[in-house]
Amino acid sequence: MRTSYQYKIKPTKEQAEKIDKTLEMLRCQYNYLLAQRFDWYEQNRSSVDRCSLICYLPELKDKPNYYSQKASLTQLKLDRPWYKNIHSQVLQEVPKKVEITFDRWLKGDVNGKKSGRPRFKGIGQYKTFTFPQFKQHHFVNSKIRLSKIGDVKVIVHRQIPDRFDIKTVSVTKKADGYYVTLSLEDKAVPTIKPDFNDVNIVGIDVGLIDFIVTSDNDRIAAPRYLRSSEGKLKSAQRRVSRRKKGSNRRKKAIKKLGIQHKKVSDTRKDFHFKTANALLKKYAVVAVEKLNIKGLAQTRLAKSINDAGWGQFMSILSNKAENAGLKVIAVNPNGTSQECSSCGHKVKKPLSQRMHNCPVCYTSLCRDLNAAINIKNRGDYQADLSYCFETDKPRPDLCIEVVITSGSPIKLQKYKLMQVPEVWFWEDGTLEVYCLREQEYEKVVQSELLPDLDLSLLNRCLLLSSPLEAIREFRRGIS
Repeated sequence: MRTSYQYKIKPTKEQAEKIDKTLEMLRCQYNYLLAQRFDWYEQNRSSVDRCSLICYLPELKDKPNYYSQKASLTQLKLDRPWYKNIHSQVLQEVPKKVEITFDRWLKGDVNGKKSGRPRFKGIGQYKTFTFPQFKQHHFVNSKIRLSKIGDVKVIVHRQIPDRFDIKTVSVTKKADGYYVTLSLEDKAVPTIKPDFNDVNIVGIDVGLIDFIVTSDNDRIAAPRYLRSSEGKLKSAQRRVSRRKKGSNRRKKAIKKLGIQHKKVSDTRKDFHFKTANALLKKYAVVAVEKLNIKGLAQTRLAKSINDAGWGQFMSILSNKAENAGLKVIAVNPNGTSQECSSCGHKVKKPLSQRMHNCPVCYTSLCRDLNAAINIKNRGDYQADLSYCFETDKPRPDLCIEVVITSGSPIKLQKYKLMQVPEVWFWEDGTLEVYCLREQEYEKVVQSELLPDLDLSLLNRCLLLSSPLEAIREFRRGIS
């Protein structure tokens, strides 16, 4: 199990100067290595639609990568001896950051999502450096030993759990001071797998008037921390604008503005943690909408959406649920406010209409509560979905097919070539099971892979019109 703890540190004036100088030198090296990448990219790329047929080809340079840029750090210390004041592994983290940033621009992350073109960092914009290895005895008696910096006082507001090892240490400069983030690991703690319980499930609908409305009609009002602090923020911003650029007074005003912004951010984050804890103490499964928050933040409600911080709340809720062995389910958000939670009829209504009134079943309730109930129902259905997992062989153990146009004998020949042991066909309200025996499929009454499954019960449930009713009926039948 891995987790992280963050503590505020109180460096001396000399230690704070060392941290600031380290950050500034790392910033310069980051910009230099990033410029190397851009130079190679611009010199070796060619737009297909405007490439001349005959052109001069310059001598191609080696493509800079993590290893070549890491090797160049030795020469850097010879040319600029002051870089010897930085721990070698801290300096080696810079080309790694450049590699990740550049690859996410050209290739994308693990999900294929690409980031924007990397930017050079201005003065004060490089705020974190990391020690990738750390000795446990360097953090004792509320002091942490940072190589090349010294023993720094730490405000330990909570103790590190027993048997957790410190893997990495990151030093960060924020508006109100310096912090260390300890990455902790304990391999003895097993990974907790959530056990789905359909009784203890809740659906939540996030909003701007009420931060969340649960399917049990519990409401938490949106605190609007940014809106309530706008007066102080405007006053602090006005002081920055009136100060002369480059002056010490402007630097002090900028610091005060940053502290005010951090207060807003911290209070919002604290609210998100407390709300997530309250939900997970009461429910085992929480169903939420899978919202496109980035797209919503580009609408006319952008300021209010960013003030609510839905994305941060969803992330905190998911992480805390995973650590506690609970579950958060993201469902399709389409139509949750329009569909009637009682009969499923679509009732179109504008955002300004806050009540849901169904003309079919005459249900009348708040639109947010109606949406929360729909989210819960979708989460109840989604949590019980079954999946087919393949073995290590290149074939599935079971194939299930819904026959609509083609007959089963034709398809059986294809499954025979794949050597699928068992095939189920659902056709005209009837479930048929075929098992592969001596290279031929035989129709059987009971499944060999699932011998305890009552196929007649499954067949009756499949004939029900509502998926939710079918799931509930099947659960009652096997209980």
